[in-house]
Amino acid sequence: MTAAQQNAADAPADVIIVGSGAAGAMAAHSLTRAGLRCLMLEAGRHYDPKAEVNMFAPESDAPLRGTSTPDKPFGYFDATVGGGWEVEGEPYTMRPGSDFRWYRPRMLGGRTNHWGRHVPRWGPYDFKPFSRDGLGADWPIGYDDVAPFYDRVEKMIGVNGGKLGLENHPDSPDGCLMPPPKPRVTEMMIKAAAESVGIPVRAAHTAVLTRDMPDAVAPRSACFNATPCTRGCSIGAMFQSTTSLLPMAEATGRLKVVTDAMVARVLVGADGRATGVEYVDRASGQRHQVRARAVVLAAGTGETTRLLFNSGVDGRGLANGSGELGRNLTDSTGASFAAYVPALANRPRYNEDGIGGQHIYIPFWLYEQQKRGELDFARGYHFEIGGRFDIPPATALPRVWGGALKQAVRQRSGATIRLTLRGEMIPNRDTFCEIDPGVKDRFGIPVLRFAFRWSRHEVNQVAHGRRAAHSVFQRLGGTILDPDLPPEQIMTAGGEIIHELGTARMGDSPRNSVVNGYGQTWEVPNIVLMDGAVFASGAHKNPTLTILALALRASEHLAKRLRTGALA
Repeated sequence: MTAAQQNAADAPADVIIVGSGAAGAMAAHSLTRAGLRCLMLEAGRHYDPKAEVNMFAPESDAPLRGTSTPDKPFGYFDATVGGGWEVEGEPYTMRPGSDFRWYRPRMLGGRTNHWGRHVPRWGPYDFKPFSRDGLGADWPIGYDDVAPFYDRVEKMIGVNGGKLGLENHPDSPDGCLMPPPKPRVTEMMIKAAAESVGIPVRAAHTAVLTRDMPDAVAPRSACFNATPCTRGCSIGAMFQSTTSLLPMAEATGRLKVVTDAMVARVLVGADGRATGVEYVDRASGQRHQVRARAVVLAAGTGETTRLLFNSGVDGRGLANGSGELGRNLTDSTGASFAAYVPALANRPRYNEDGIGGQHIYIPFWLYEQQKRGELDFARGYHFEIGGRFDIPPATALPRVWGGALKQAVRQRSGATIRLTLRGEMIPNRDTFCEIDPGVKDRFGIPVLRFAFRWSRHEVNQVAHGRRAAHSVFQRLGGTILDPDLPPEQIMTAGGEIIHELGTARMGDSPRNSVVNGYGQTWEVPNIVLMDGAVFASGAHKNPTLTILALALRASEHLAKRLRTGALA
C-alpha cells in the first residue's frame, strides 16, 4: 500500500463502500452529494480508461490476433484487467455435478468497464412473480417504488431508446431517454420477418450516449460509432463508473478510494453493530482495519455473500438468521441461434458499425399465454439481435479452398444473422453458494463453493426460444446453422451470462430474507447491501439498470438515517 492509500484508509469516514462497480459507484455518488465522507475499498487495481483504452487498434496488432486466453477471456483488447473467469490465487469451487462460472474483474469500476449496456426497465410482473405463478418469491417493493429512480438513473448515466408499448415493459417518461440509433439493414430484415409471424421488435434501451453530456467534472461525448464498447470508452460514450460517477464523487472531496484492497470480513462490535471492515493489501499481504458508522457492501453478488459468510460465527454467516444467505442463486439463461440468409449475400460494403451492440431487440411477448397455462415454462425471455459485416462462421461457408474460399468469405460477409436468448431463471433448492470448508485463497480467506442446476422451466424456455428464432430465420429464407442438439446441450453454463443474483435477497420478514426493501440487513442495522445479491428474483431483463436504481434508492435512505441520527 502506498503512503497515499494508507492516509486515505486512515481518514475518518461515515460510510465504507466495498466495491466500485455499478452499485458501489452509485452509492459513492449519492452519499458524497449528501455530505457524507466515504471510503471506497476496491479489490482490483486502479484503472483509467482515458489513459489505458486502445480504442482503434485492429485485432491483428494483438498477440495471437486478439484471441481469447485465460487472462483475457474476451480478447486481448477487452477492458477487463486483472480478472476474468479465473483469477490467479483466488479460486472458487463447485459441488459435484455442478457447472458454474464466476466472472470477477479486479479493477476500479468493476464490470461497468465491460458489460452489455442493455438496460431495460423491469416491470410490475418482475417484482411480483410469486403472485402470478406461485413460484419463487415476491419482492417487498414494486415497480412504482423503483420507477422514480429508473427515471433519474436513465438521465444520469445516459440511456438511448424509444417507446415499447408492451405488457410488462414500462415506457420511460418523456425526457428520460436519448434518441435511439437507426436499425441496421440486418435488423430491419429481422424486424420485418419477426413481426410478420407475430413477434414484436422494439428499439433497445442502451447505456450509450447518442448526444453529448456536458459536465464540469466528467464530460462525456456521444458515441462516434466506430469501436467495440467492450474495450472501454475513453470518451465516456458508454456508461462506466470510471468516467462518470466515480470522478464526480471524488470531486466533492468526500470520497477516498483505496485500490488493491481485498476485504476479508466485516467487523462487528459487542452491540451487534458493524464497526468497519478488515482488508488485505493484495500487493503486500498486510491486513488493515478501517472503521465507519455504516458499511455498504457492493462487491458483486458472489463477493458480498462471501463477505457475510466469512464475517459470522459458527459457520452460519453474518446477518443470516433466516438461513437464506447463499440461497436463491440465479443467472440468466443463455443460448445463441444463427442462420445464413442468401438475400444478404453480396450486398454493397459500407460502414454499419453503429453503437456497440444491438439497435433493436425482441422483448418477451407471451405473458397472456403464460398466464393461461399454454406454455410449458413459467418465465420469459428476450432476443438480442446480431448480424453485420464480419467473417462468416465456418458453417456458413462452402468446403472450398484458396481463392474460392476468399471469394466465399467476401460474398457471405454480412449475411449471417443471430438471435441471442436471455431468459429468466426461477430459484431452486439445488442452486446456491456456500463457503468451501477446506479451500482458502492466497490471502487466507475461505472461498465460495457453488452448486448449480437449471430446472425444467429453463430447459423448456430455451427449447421454445429456439423454435421462435428458427421461425424468424425460415421466414427470411435462411439456412439454419445451429446444431441439432437437445436444449440442455446448447444452454450456457450457470454464471456464464454474468447476471448472478439473489443470494442475500430482500423480503418483508427476517424469517425469510436477509435484507429489507432498502437493502438493510435485518440483524445488523448499519450494514446495507446494494448489489445483485439483494434481488428477490431474477427477470429475463438484464439487471444493471435495476441495480443502479436500487442503489440510488438505498443510498438516499441510508443518508437520511445517518443525518437524522437513526444510525447514531
